[in-house]
This record gives sequence, structure tokens and C-alpha cells, in this order.
Amino acid sequence: MKPFSSDLTGKLLIAMPGMGDPRFEHSVVYMCAHSEDGAMGLIVNKPAPEIRFSDLLDQLGISRGDGTRDIRVHFGGPVEHGRGFVLHSSEYRSDVGTLEVDEDTSMSATMDVLEDMANGKGPNASMLALGYSGWGPGQLEGEIADNGWLTCDPRPDILFGRADEHKWSAALKTLGIDPLLLSAQSGRA
Repeated sequence: MKPFSSDLTGKLLIAMPGMGDPRFEHSVVYMCAHSEDGAMGLIVNKPAPEIRFSDLLDQLGISRGDGTRDIRVHFGGPVEHGRGFVLHSSEYRSDVGTLEVDEDTSMSATMDVLEDMANGKGPNASMLALGYSGWGPGQLEGEIADNGWLTCDPRPDILFGRADEHKWSAALKTLGIDPLLLSAQSGRA
């Protein structure tokens, strides 16, 4: 187990080629919480095309108003697939509970945010994810040390943009890395 070194809350994790876990291949994960007790994040670039926002609202018994937008549902990670999380801009606050991740981004996991979104009163920018990505104490640090992940600062277009297929390469480019030049093989100096 690697010792806890620095807080990655509010950062993006970029999966490296050949990391070994197919669930995270070409993933970009926004880190909602990170401490010596473990880490939690949401994959922001893997849509769940078989699930529509309107169907989800119907399943939950939430009625839609005139201002309902088409919200893309994402696979947030392999933990608790049936639980929903809304990553959103920080101007919105749930009456029940919102986690302020940083000054620009928050996360809500309560029904009222979905009700507000269904009625056009939700956050200005949002991304809905089912499930989350979680790591136990020291696990993420070990994966980073083994060259499984790179980290960078988030951008709104990467978090909330609709071009999911370009988010991985866009995140790499924020670090000045050309994705075409990455190799699945890694080494240590």
C-alpha cells in the first residue's frame, strides 16, 4: 500500500493505455473526494446509451415539466450501479444535500436535484452518472505509482460537454500529451 501523498479532490484522472482494468479503458474520472481513507470519483466520458433520462424519471415516479432537457446518462463507475449522482455547476444547491467539491463544481445524490432538473430548475451545467468509481486506502496512490493514471485540472467542456468520445484525448492535451504517441508499455528510470 502506497502512503497518502496529496489530495486529488477536484482533479481529473486520465486512464493510461494498458492499465489492466477494461472498465476504465480510456476513462476520465472526476475526483469528488480523496483522503487517506480512500477516494471516490465519477467517470465523465462513458455514456450509458441504453438508459435515457426520461426513462429514469419514469422509473423514479418524477414528473417532467416543460423545461426538461435531454440529460445524457453516464456510467459513473463499477460501484453501486443503481445509485445516481449528479455532477454539476456550483451555483445550484440541493435543499437536502450537496457536496461542494471545489469552487466551480458540486455533486448531489438526492432525488430533489433530479426533480429540479426534470422541471428546468436544476443546475446550469450537469452530468448524471449511475454508479461511481471507488478506491480503498492507498489503492489509488498505488495505481498512480504503477503508471495507471495521469492527473490534470478539470475544464467545464471535459466535465459537462456532450462530446464524450473526445474527452480522454482533450484531457491528455491539457498536459501537452498527444494521445497517438502514448504506449501501453511503461518503464521506470
